Amino acid sequence: MSTPDSPSPEKRIVVSENGPYLVSGGVPLRIQNIVPNKEGMSWDWKDGRTFEVGNEYALCRCGHSQQMPFCDGNHAKFGFEGKETASRIPFSQRAERIEGPTLILSDVQDLCAFARFCDPGGKIWGLIGQTDDSGTRALAIREAMHCPAGRLVLHDEETRKEIEDALEPAIGIVEDPALGCSGPLWVQGGIAIESSDGRRYEKRNRVTLCRCGASDTKPFCNGSHASMKFHDGLMKETKAKLVL
Repeated sequence: MSTPDSPSPEKRIVVSENGPYLVSGGVPLRIQNIVPNKEGMSWDWKDGRTFEVGNEYALCRCGHSQQMPFCDGNHAKFGFEGKETASRIPFSQRAERIEGPTLILSDVQDLCAFARFCDPGGKIWGLIGQTDDSGTRALAIREAMHCPAGRLVLHDEETRKEIEDALEPAIGIVEDPALGCSGPLWVQGGIAIESSDGRRYEKRNRVTLCRCGASDTKPFCNGSHASMKFHDGLMKETKAKLVL
């Protein structure tokens, strides 16, 4: 039992073997919807329902639960194989770098969660070379910061300091009404993610975890939910309310 002077329990996600994500530390959990602009491109995030959760809970990662987003044990019924295959090489060592006048973009393509915030106003890879213009620079930063997977990371060209929003620890249940599917878990704020063998993945401000069961870079999302049109049954409660 904790006291007022006791340190807060660590916020942590454990990837159980062929089972759910075991979340501890009282991590907030809410639906987060991708909202398109008038051209139909991903433009903003809008919070949906916040779930009442305790200090510990289990989230489905096989895609078959009837109690989404929580685990109901169906991974055993369906024989889910959740072998972790993600690279352990640090982001900085894997990233392709693109240098522009005022920004440096680091990009690890296989982390893409297909949220598509990198597209409106010109794809970010093309914008980087034009960031001596203040408006283009601001748009590039916006596109990178809206990427839930942390595929795209920016550094200031002059100071070499990372440009990153301060995110509070939380988990978002991504819904993508424009694409007509449900997306990954958006893990925010540097929550520790631990493999089933006890090893920890690199701690990052933004990552996305697969919950459709189809990613080939488990536990991380690789966008497979989009091609298979994964549905968790939660999108219908907020779809009609999405207005920019």
